[in-house]
Amino acid sequence: MPKEFWRWKEYNWHEENIDPKAGGIISGGVDVGSVSSQAVVLIDGKLYAYSNMRTGSDSPNSALNAMKWALEGTGLENTDLNYVVGTGYGRVNVPFADRAITEIACHARGANFMYGPSVRTILDMGGQDCKAIRCDERGKVTNFLMNDKCAAGTGRGMEVFADLLSVSIEEVGDLSFDVEKEPEPVSSTCVVFAKTEAAGLLRQGWPKNLVLAAYCNAMAHRVVTVLERLGMEKEFAITGGIAKNRGVVERLEGELGLTGLKSDFDTQIAGALGAALFAKVLYEKQQAK
Repeated sequence: MPKEFWRWKEYNWHEENIDPKAGGIISGGVDVGSVSSQAVVLIDGKLYAYSNMRTGSDSPNSALNAMKWALEGTGLENTDLNYVVGTGYGRVNVPFADRAITEIACHARGANFMYGPSVRTILDMGGQDCKAIRCDERGKVTNFLMNDKCAAGTGRGMEVFADLLSVSIEEVGDLSFDVEKEPEPVSSTCVVFAKTEAAGLLRQGWPKNLVLAAYCNAMAHRVVTVLERLGMEKEFAITGGIAKNRGVVERLEGELGLTGLKSDFDTQIAGALGAALFAKVLYEKQQAK
């Protein structure tokens, strides 16, 4: 079987020092994206468990599988969750969700938890779109802007390039800096055009790392234009899978002249985390009636 260079590592985690049976509100969030799905479980608002996996052929099963994997080894089941919020591309197709909330709202709330109340601008670089979000100190959305529907400037576009160049997706960022001089960016308007241009550069004898540098440069410039159209504030953070690619992030920061906020949390769980935080609040309101 040929190696799939685009394939990133899937994983789950839970906090062994928290007893889920000790009482308290168990809230869940599921973010079903076009490329990846995440599930998060909170106990009394504290991060307890999560998973990150490839979205399957349909949203309901992807949601079920993500939550099942997040709960693996915890002793908990779906029925133990007091309230669940679905978000993302497939949010209305999460069969066990009590409510669906947009990914814009959930990413803002999740980023507020992950980066603290100072964050004002959030760049979510997802699988097939890019969202620039402005929020207040509580993580409430005040404005947002999305890029046009194209895989350029997104995680899926980077996967296409990893496969084209036979470079592991985890190595793209580091390899893109193994150049003596920054090349001009490839086309950033369409991933098909960019792929064609990159193939032409390879035929001309360009090394893979130089082509990667050109594409990372293009991705960074593309998302900067989205941020500039929104009107960003300097306290900004990046969520999504591309946030783990230093080839894009560091070029983006260089073009902005700013350094993004840092967090110990996994950038890919922001949407599901925000959904779980909303779930806790909604459950508390439900119980107060």
